[in-house]
Amino acid sequence: MKQKFNVTGMTCSACSAHVEKAVRQVEGVDSVSVNLLGNSMLVEYGGKTGPEQIIQAVTDAGYGASLHGPAGKAAPAARPADAMEEELAGMKRRFLTSLVFLAPLFYIAMGHMMGWPLPAFFHQPSNALVVAFLQFLLTLPILYINRKYYTVGFKTLWHRAPNMDSLIALGSSAAVLYGVAALFLIAWHLGRAAYGAGDAAAELAQVEHWAMDLYFESAGMILTLITLGKWLETRSKGKTSQAITRLMDLAPKTAMVLRDGAEVEVPVEDVAVGDLIVVRPGGRIPVDGVVTEGASSVDESALTGESLPVEKLPGAKVAAASINKSGSFTFRATRVGEDTTLAQMIRLVDEAASSKAPIAKLADKVAGVFVPTVMVIAAIAAGAWWFATGSATSALTAGVAVLVISCPCALGLATPVAILVGTGKGAENGILVKSAEALETLHTVQTVVLDKTGTVTQGKPRVTDLYPHEGVTTEELLCIAASLEKPSEHPLAEAIVAEAQERAIPLAPVKDFQAVHGRGVRATLGNRTCMGGNLAMMEEAGVDLGSFPAKAEELAAQGKTALYFADEHQVLGLIAVADTPKPTSAAAVAAFRKLGLDVVMLTGDNQRTADAIGKELGVTQVMAQVLPQDKERKVKELQEQGKKVAMVGDGINDAPALARADVGLAIGAGTDVAIESADIVLMKSDLMDAVAAVELSRATI
Repeated sequence: MKQKFNVTGMTCSACSAHVEKAVRQVEGVDSVSVNLLGNSMLVEYGGKTGPEQIIQAVTDAGYGASLHGPAGKAAPAARPADAMEEELAGMKRRFLTSLVFLAPLFYIAMGHMMGWPLPAFFHQPSNALVVAFLQFLLTLPILYINRKYYTVGFKTLWHRAPNMDSLIALGSSAAVLYGVAALFLIAWHLGRAAYGAGDAAAELAQVEHWAMDLYFESAGMILTLITLGKWLETRSKGKTSQAITRLMDLAPKTAMVLRDGAEVEVPVEDVAVGDLIVVRPGGRIPVDGVVTEGASSVDESALTGESLPVEKLPGAKVAAASINKSGSFTFRATRVGEDTTLAQMIRLVDEAASSKAPIAKLADKVAGVFVPTVMVIAAIAAGAWWFATGSATSALTAGVAVLVISCPCALGLATPVAILVGTGKGAENGILVKSAEALETLHTVQTVVLDKTGTVTQGKPRVTDLYPHEGVTTEELLCIAASLEKPSEHPLAEAIVAEAQERAIPLAPVKDFQAVHGRGVRATLGNRTCMGGNLAMMEEAGVDLGSFPAKAEELAAQGKTALYFADEHQVLGLIAVADTPKPTSAAAVAAFRKLGLDVVMLTGDNQRTADAIGKELGVTQVMAQVLPQDKERKVKELQEQGKKVAMVGDGINDAPALARADVGLAIGAGTDVAIESADIVLMKSDLMDAVAAVELSRATI
C-alpha cells in the first residue's frame, strides 16, 4: 500500500536523503520519496511492516514523523499552510532581531577597517577587555535567537548524519569559543602589564593582537546571514497544501437529498451511494452520479478544462464540483467521499508534489561527507601547525580558521539572492518564478507539454464563419441568430450575440422562446417561427438543408462547431463557432522548436478539433480526449522516457500534471489551483512568456 507521512526537522537535502535512507532500510518498504519542500514523505510498503515501524525509523534518524490525513479531508491540508506562515513569521522575527544586535557588533568589530568614526575609547589597548566583552554580550542574543541551528546541527551530528546546520553550528561555535579564549588571553596580558609581570610593551602588543583576533562578529554574521537566506528560501517554498485546500473548496459543503419524497439539505459527508440528489440552476454538483430525471447543461471546466458546457440528459454521468447552468435535474449518487473525481484529483496533486523533491545544491548533496571531511582537515591543519611551530595558539588559530571558513554562509545567502536577481528580471516581464528549483530546472527541459483550452486558445468560443443562404444577407442571418440566442445562457449563444454587438446589428424582439436540451433554441420573430441548433433539430423539423450539411462537416474537420438557423420552410444559413488560438500561440510553438524543444499538445477535447488546432499551430504531437488523471499520467510517461518535462496549463484539471512535471507553468488568467500547483506563473497569459521563461532560465544558469 501507499501511505503519506508528515516529516519534521528537515532543513536541507542531506536531511531528506538521510530520512529516505533510514526508511528504505525498513523491511517491507518497496519505495520511499521524501519531499523536502512539502515536509512530507510518500512510502510504498507491503505486509511485513506498518506505519509504526516507518515512523520509528524516522525518529531513530533524528527527525519526526506522523501519518498524513486522508485526501479529501480539509483539515490536514490546511495545517501545513498555517505551519508555513508560522515558520515564515518566526524566521522574519529571528532575522530582524539578530540584525538589531549584529549592526552595533559589526560596527564595533569592523568599523576601524572601514574607516568609520569610532570614539577614542575603542582604540585604547587598556580598554580592550571592555570592548571585547561588549562584543561577546552583543553576540549572546544572536546565539540564543538562532539556537535552532545548534539543536538540529549537533543532533544530526550525534546521529552521524551531519547536515548544513551541523556546519553552521560547528563554524559559529568555533568562532565563539575562539573569541572566549581570546577574552581570557586579553585579561591575562592586561593583568601582566598592569602588575609588571612582564615587559609592559610586549604584553600590550599581545593585548592588541588578541583584540584584533576576535571572531564574535563572524559568528553573529554567519547566523544572521544564514537566517536571512533561509527566510528568503522559505518564502519561495511550494504551496501544495494551498492548492489542495483550493481544490477542496470547489466541492459544495451541503447537498439537497431526496428523503421520503422531501428535499433535505445534508452535509456532503452524509451523502451515501444510491441517494437521490436535486441540483438547481447555478448550483454545484456535490458528488459523482448519474442523471435520473430532468435535463440541463453542466459546466465541467473545473474538471476537464473545456469551456463549453455539456448537455446532461437522463443516463448521463455528472461529477462533483461541476456547475449546473440552466435546468434542474435529479441524479443518483454513485461515488462519494474519497472516491469522487475531485477527491482523486486532490490525491493526484498531493502525490505528484510529494514525489517531486527539489534540486539538491552541491553542498547539500555532499554534506554527509563534507562535514567530517572539514573536521579532519581542521585537525590536520592544527596538528601541522603544532608540529611546525610548537605553538598551541597557531595550531588553534589554523584549526578554527578551517572550521569558520568552511561554514557555508555564502551558500546560505548566495543562492536565494542570485535567484532574486533572476526572478526580478522575470517579474519585470510578467514571469513570476516561485522557486529556485524551477528556475534552475527549466534550462534542462527537453519537452514542453501544452494544454489547449485557455493556454494555446482563447478559452471561450467566438464566431469564425458565417454562411447565409442565397437571398439572405450576412446581417440578416446574424440578426435572426443573435435575436434567437439572446435569451439563452449557452456559451455558443453568447458568442453569436457578442458578434452581433461588435457589428452593431440591432436585435429583433422574440416571443415564445424555448430551449430544447441537446438540440438548440426555438422562438417567434415577428410573424414566423425560427430555430437555431444542431443537425438533429433541423432534421426533426423537416427543414430543407440543401448543401449545408457538407459545409458543416467541412467546418467540423477544422475543429469548429456549426450551428444551423432556419424558419419553418428552409435553412437561413450556417454560423461556425470555435475556440480560436491566441495570436501568439503559433509563434510560441515555433520559438520552442527553435530552442530545441519538443512540443506536445494535450487536451480533453475530441480528436478532430484537437488535430485542427494542432495543424494550425504547427504542433505535430497531439493527444486528445485526455482525462485530468490521464494528463498527469502522460507527463509521467514522458518523464519515464528520460525526458525533462515542462507543462503549461491554466485549468484545475491541469493541476496534477503541473505538479508532476519537472517545471509547471500556469497561465496567469487561469484558475487559482493551477497557479498554486505551478512553479512559474505567466501573468500576461501569453504563451510567448513561456518561451521567455526558458530563455531566462538558460541566461540565469
